[in-house]
Amino acid sequence: MRMYVFEQRQDRHSGLSKELRTAGLEAIFVTDEFFVTGIGQLLQQGHETSAILIGESEDMRRQIQVTRAAGCVNPIIVIRDFRNAQDTSELLNIGADDVIVSPIKGTELLSRTNSIIRRLYGHAGESVIVGELTAYFDGRDPIVSGSQIKLSKREYSVFQHLALNSNRVISKDAIYDAIYGTSIDQPFDKVIDVYICKLRKKFATASESGWQYIETVHGRGYKLSSPQPQSQIAS
Repeated sequence: MRMYVFEQRQDRHSGLSKELRTAGLEAIFVTDEFFVTGIGQLLQQGHETSAILIGESEDMRRQIQVTRAAGCVNPIIVIRDFRNAQDTSELLNIGADDVIVSPIKGTELLSRTNSIIRRLYGHAGESVIVGELTAYFDGRDPIVSGSQIKLSKREYSVFQHLALNSNRVISKDAIYDAIYGTSIDQPFDKVIDVYICKLRKKFATASESGWQYIETVHGRGYKLSSPQPQSQIAS
């Protein structure tokens, strides 16, 4: 998961980056300019799972307000140096999703962010069931027909976006940008097709129905969908 971090105290960058990395979070440190020119990229489909982490500063209220005013729905989590109930209430009221007190733990931050994201996509529970497939939002590999399917890190990243958008179409470009958008070494654009093919094979092999679970919607993208009755397939 990608996390844009505003922390004006440079001496905290190393420790913060290390802590996030232990939980599988990619820290991208930004300056105040990000809240002027960088928010636009988060408004594109598929980028809603990138979180914004704002450290203690005099500008954090303005940063939250301009981010929400731009229409950005991404998780915003604020790190405070000290607990203050009144300030916490104010930050939540103007658009922050969560406020935590440092020092932070990467695993807790990941869980809090996952909780915000799944509610953003309309999922109240820890998982979603699509036919014989159970997809979890906490990092666990999916279950298909009672068996856990081992996914690679990239396979899971692709699958996560499909699961969050279960029964809805998500474009290949949206998946690609969400996973590789800021990477220096970006792979060829067919890489998403490769991962989709691998996921389909694993699901079809494990499922009692033989269903691949990932449907291609020509001209639009992919959709995680339940097995269809033979009458619908034939039509």
